[in-house]
Amino acid sequence: MQEYRIESDLLGELQVPADAYYGVQTQRALENFKISTDHLCDHPDFINGLAYVKKAAAKTNYKLGLLSEELYQNIAKACDELLAGKMHDQFPVDMIQGGAGTSVNMNANEVIANRALELMGHKRGEYIYCSPNDHVNMSQSTNDAFPTAIKIALLNMNRRLIDHLKSLVEAFRSKANELHDVL
Repeated sequence: MQEYRIESDLLGELQVPADAYYGVQTQRALENFKISTDHLCDHPDFINGLAYVKKAAAKTNYKLGLLSEELYQNIAKACDELLAGKMHDQFPVDMIQGGAGTSVNMNANEVIANRALELMGHKRGEYIYCSPNDHVNMSQSTNDAFPTAIKIALLNMNRRLIDHLKSLVEAFRSKANELHDVL
């Protein structure tokens, strides 16, 4: 039997699976945006782009004295785990959704906050200690974090594409040398 925790936002309380790293806003997005079969978890480069943005923001906020060292270190560790490919299954948000990326940004904020909470010895959803909005998303706007994460993802994908194209060129050259006397 599925177990749940109760989380709340401005719209009220909602059940979230107890084992989920995402929170109430992601749960609402799952209920409101059942549009396609393309989900954020299918795009690891984009998740990594979000992790880079969140980690950089946490470091900057720490250096500015806006975030404690404990929060910074644990947010950064959670981001590093995402960059290592962990918890990508915790990004179930539909890629086609309203709000110009708000649901995607909040999905990342909630996963990072809940993992940071665990690293600090707290339970998922105890946002008084590490809030998705007040700590993980500090000094950020979805209008900045979302397109920056997309650009980081595209840069990383482009690097891999270039490497593959170079390999393809070498394969063609090798085949041309092998078959040079056929025509």
